[in-house]
Amino acid sequence: MKMLLVFQKSQALRFIGHLDLQRAMQRALRRSGLPACYSQGFNPHIILSFAAPLAVGVAGEREIAEIPLALPVSPNDFLHRLGRALPPGLEAVEAVPLADDAPAAMARVFAAQYAFAKRAGEEAGFSALAAALPAFLARESIPYIRRTKSGEKPDDLRPGIFNLLEKNGELHATLALNQQMTAKPDQLLLSLAETAGVAVPGCEIRRTRLLDERFAPLEQP
Repeated sequence: MKMLLVFQKSQALRFIGHLDLQRAMQRALRRSGLPACYSQGFNPHIILSFAAPLAVGVAGEREIAEIPLALPVSPNDFLHRLGRALPPGLEAVEAVPLADDAPAAMARVFAAQYAFAKRAGEEAGFSALAAALPAFLARESIPYIRRTKSGEKPDDLRPGIFNLLEKNGELHATLALNQQMTAKPDQLLLSLAETAGVAVPGCEIRRTRLLDERFAPLEQP
């Protein structure tokens, strides 16, 4: 069997990179004594995969990892044992048992939800972003330059924005995250600020949920 883990990466750890997060999770799994599966070879390591790497500077409320297990473990036992071993700033939120042949989470990710909260002293700039939303969403095309390993390429951000609104003093966006297109939250802020005619205000960005092609939470069957 394998366990789908929903975990939280707090704002305090938002500058921890993906490889450091992977190592922290592997160390916690070793300390927990859970029957995780190991790779073969001279340097065996615990096998785990993340549905989608989290960008540096972004916190995650319901991130997804999958851990193959050599022996069955109940979700409650898994959460309890892993939770005691995780470092401060990482929290095990939910565990969902899956069959070994269940489709991988990383293959099912289609979109992600983000929340943008203004920092102290950035009220004016943030209000300008909120006021620019109708004009921004009315645009048929939002061109930008996408940076890739092979160089810079022109692209259009608009097809990757599935939803964008202001709620309770925050901006909330649902953005594409799949093989066809990835709309990045920092590019969204930059393009929205250009439409508003202001500099990008200081924001704290959280990825609140990963979604499948049904726009359902990835952890739901």
